[in-house]
Amino acid sequence: MRTELSERLGIEHAIFGFTPFPAVAAAITRAGGLGVLGAVRYGAAEELDKDLDWMDAHVGGAPYGVDVVMPARKVENVSVADVEAMIPEGHRAFVRETLARYGVPELPEGRDGGWRITGWMEDVARSHVDVALAHPVRLLASALGPPPADIVDRAHAAGVLVAALAGSARHARHHAGAGIDIVVAQGHEAGGHTGEIGTMVLVPEIAAAVAPLPVLAAGGIGTGAQAAAGFALGAQGVWLGSVWLTVTESELASPVLRAKLLAAGSGDTVRSRALTGKPARQLRTRWTDAWEEPAGPGPLPMPLQGLLVADAVSRIQAYETPELIGTPVGQIVGSMTEERPVAAVMDELTRGFARAVARLDRIAARSGPDPGPGAAAVHDAEEEP
Repeated sequence: MRTELSERLGIEHAIFGFTPFPAVAAAITRAGGLGVLGAVRYGAAEELDKDLDWMDAHVGGAPYGVDVVMPARKVENVSVADVEAMIPEGHRAFVRETLARYGVPELPEGRDGGWRITGWMEDVARSHVDVALAHPVRLLASALGPPPADIVDRAHAAGVLVAALAGSARHARHHAGAGIDIVVAQGHEAGGHTGEIGTMVLVPEIAAAVAPLPVLAAGGIGTGAQAAAGFALGAQGVWLGSVWLTVTESELASPVLRAKLLAAGSGDTVRSRALTGKPARQLRTRWTDAWEEPAGPGPLPMPLQGLLVADAVSRIQAYETPELIGTPVGQIVGSMTEERPVAAVMDELTRGFARAVARLDRIAARSGPDPGPGAAAVHDAEEEP
């Protein structure tokens, strides 16, 4: 699965694996892909620095990346406390009532919830970038569009490629204009923040819109055949996130959540603003349903919603409340039916890709000789008004 982009990055397979877990990211890199560690869950930059030190020691010198979340426009002098003060009391009351309805206890006194999405805040995200660029990363990805221009310039000065996720051709053209090196075309099926356009439609639209920039196909990809489809649509690689949640190296500690993921079907996800304030695909739970109730207050915009529900999510996770516990995950969850090591997933992806390409070769052989580029040019001319 080699492309011009994979050769440029020095990886064996054009498989980019996003994960919040260092052990998973390192395993993806060791298996010939490019592991991309999500930084948004880190509050203190020191924690990210420690985990990147660990990755440096466990990837054998092979390349890896870091994914950050930050606004494209700089906002001065806004603290987490300033943002939290904007949260209406009615929303806080709704959270308390919902947790009480399902009997979720308070955390023990003195125990930190541990789940805070302060990584959305610009000052925190910038500290993550500082740490990432102090390590031998090859890729800096931004989950909500291009980072500010000065961050793009810093990355390029360090020899680091910059990628940004896009959910439409319009977004992708904006990314290209901002100096991004790689556009990740993330379709509606994807886990986490995602738009309205399906992968099958989105990838070729974006590939045409930003050519010759390389494009990665994302959303609903978990097999080698699906990866082959992404390449056929014009991508130079595939970006996978959900499939790594249930690998044996995953630090997804909750047995209840792991069991829910393994049992879920492709229709058991929902795009909801309940987690961050922006539409994010996740397991459908009583928690996501509660935020859609007509009598409820409705989700707040980002980053208010993430800060509002941070302690609640920590409590739900700590006590593994079955009705409420969930996680961002894509529709590919229906194919995630067993725990396997990262190496086995990568092996299946590459073998499945080879089988899919061989099948297409057999179909092409039955279809007769290639008419050549001249025939295509004639066809294009005939289509012109």
